[in-house]
Amino acid sequence: MNKAQFIELVQKHGEFKTKIEADNAINAFTEAVTEALIAKENVTLVGFGSFEASLLKGKTGKVPGKDTTYTTEDKMVPKFKAGKTLKDSVAAGK
Repeated sequence: MNKAQFIELVQKHGEFKTKIEADNAINAFTEAVTEALIAKENVTLVGFGSFEASLLKGKTGKVPGKDTTYTTEDKMVPKFKAGKTLKDSVAAGK
């Protein structure tokens, strides 16, 4: 599903009058979650899931087929954990 199709789905379920209103709602949600994660705050939507910022430790490794090595630095990455209601709905094919 692309963004345009998703906007139509949100418009239908959210009872928005226009696609622009639905697009604004999607943008507001993604910007709010992004802002919270940048501030290292978790966002939990009961039944749907939770978004969190997590530290991914750096590592060193060897490039396959070469004698060179690489090192990555520690960085913050976003994670999503699905809630029970979402998991059950997807499993049931709803």
